[in-house]
Amino acid sequence: MRFCYAHRRFALYPQSVDSWNLSPDNYTSDFLKKTKSLGFDAIEVGLEVMSQLGTEQKVKDFTKNFNHHGLEVGCVRAGGTLHDAKNGPQNRARLDEAIKYAGWSGAEAVNGAMSAPTRHPDLFPGAGSGYSESQDASRDSMLRVYEDLAPVFQTACAKASDAGTNLTVEIHQNSPVDNSWSALLLHGLVDRPNFGINPDIGNILWTYDVPEEDFDSAIDAIAPVAKYWHCKNLHTVHHPENNRSVFVRVPLPDGEIDYRYAISAMHAAGYSGYMTIEGAWSGDQWTQDEKSIKYAKAIWDELEA
Repeated sequence: MRFCYAHRRFALYPQSVDSWNLSPDNYTSDFLKKTKSLGFDAIEVGLEVMSQLGTEQKVKDFTKNFNHHGLEVGCVRAGGTLHDAKNGPQNRARLDEAIKYAGWSGAEAVNGAMSAPTRHPDLFPGAGSGYSESQDASRDSMLRVYEDLAPVFQTACAKASDAGTNLTVEIHQNSPVDNSWSALLLHGLVDRPNFGINPDIGNILWTYDVPEEDFDSAIDAIAPVAKYWHCKNLHTVHHPENNRSVFVRVPLPDGEIDYRYAISAMHAAGYSGYMTIEGAWSGDQWTQDEKSIKYAKAIWDELEA
């Protein structure tokens, strides 16, 4: 298994930037050196960064700079719902765009979560997490949603195969793929060798105020079909009188998910892709994220030994 950095804070003095609104120039030599020094092999790069590069040569030059620092572009992050009338068409086009950039950069995966902005704020406040309801959830979806999505992904997988990359759907809140059974349903319907699931069990933790699935059971079920893996950990502050939970992001060894068990399950399944650490939201990202990768690497080394 290799390790990829999905930074969720982007700060290294004198730079402090919104990690969801980056430009290619934000990936400075100092930032890349620091990332490599923690032990990462790759970085997850958002489609918004690749779109600013635009041309094949610029993407290859960007990638070459990563390579110069001992890093790969591990994944191109896309995402967005593909099945609702308002957002689906543009997000399908964005998926095709992400596949193109993955081919140019040599990224191993294009990853996306099928979630949309809230349509009913009174029912789904902010389309966020930790409520008793979740927009577009699998528990409310009909079989036809998955049957309609399957050919969309089959077509995208053909393009991804030509580009030499994999396509993964992330288990994610406010999405019809938000737990193990829905992920396995879609995976079986798509049935393509370069299609896989991103078993982000952190998203299972915070989809609802009370998780609907056991984390250990979920990773056991999904590990055999995983091709990319987001990892984060959290503490829950539950307010049962309000049917509401809020969450505090913490390094991997410190939260409620047992990542020793999760890494062991992925090892047993023969997983050889990236373990992608979604880093700290606030504070010193480097100290917190170094704690996460050292913990994960130590467990993997134990298993390999």
